[in-house]
Amino acid sequence: MTDDKDVLRDVWFGRIPTCFTLYQDEITEREAEPYYLLLPRVSYLTLVTDKVKKHFQKVMRQEDISEIWFEYEGTPLKWHYPIGLLFDLLAASSALPWNIIVHFKSFPEKDLLHCPSKDAIEAHFMSCIKEADALKHKSQVINEMQKKDHKQLWMGLQNDRFDQFWAINRKLMEYPAEENGFRYIPFRIYQMTTERPFIQKLFRPVAADGQLQTLGDLLREVCPSAVAPEDGGKKNQVMIHGIEPMLETPLQWLSEHLSYPDNFLHISIIPQPTD
Repeated sequence: MTDDKDVLRDVWFGRIPTCFTLYQDEITEREAEPYYLLLPRVSYLTLVTDKVKKHFQKVMRQEDISEIWFEYEGTPLKWHYPIGLLFDLLAASSALPWNIIVHFKSFPEKDLLHCPSKDAIEAHFMSCIKEADALKHKSQVINEMQKKDHKQLWMGLQNDRFDQFWAINRKLMEYPAEENGFRYIPFRIYQMTTERPFIQKLFRPVAADGQLQTLGDLLREVCPSAVAPEDGGKKNQVMIHGIEPMLETPLQWLSEHLSYPDNFLHISIIPQPTD
């Protein structure tokens, strides 16, 4: 892969200032102060909120506590989506800090998966990496790795260790020189305006004529509504990690540099703010 290590660092160390507030109907023994945290964009809510949980449990009785879950403006937050994706999709145009409500009751079974332990997050994370490598290298790279390499990827994410993670992850970002890129690009496109959770299709980074495909090419093929408004005005923002990459950016470069640790490009299509 091309060596733009500063980009990888900027992506890894992206943070979202967040204010956690206990839901007003939760029963407490004394007033629950809000809790402030800088959330890492590349991680998962249930992986980085142990301190939040402990903070609020201090003012609650044990019998009033069941599984913790989070919501933003009425929408339960999926823990298996990376934090940066949740923010871009739901709150990109709102003022900071991001105001998240904490619940310990009435788990929304229809909207959220249960997260009984960190093992559940690890299993989800590793299955995404394996799926991504099946698309990129027919699973050859991930299958040639040892168990300890898989563990190093997970521990690097869990403990926020950039170098530990990338020492292994760079192998997943390589490809034979004669091929100009991966076999297919692992991506998911999300829109709040549809019932479908996300769009995911097979898409090659290099066209049949040898030209590098761009972000614009991908969107025009799999999600044309994102880039082709009827009246010519710009209706949507296309966001990855809180920025709007130029549509001319080669998809291969984006996949190597702006993928989340799960090796997927998580692309949010959000309505253009009207202010």
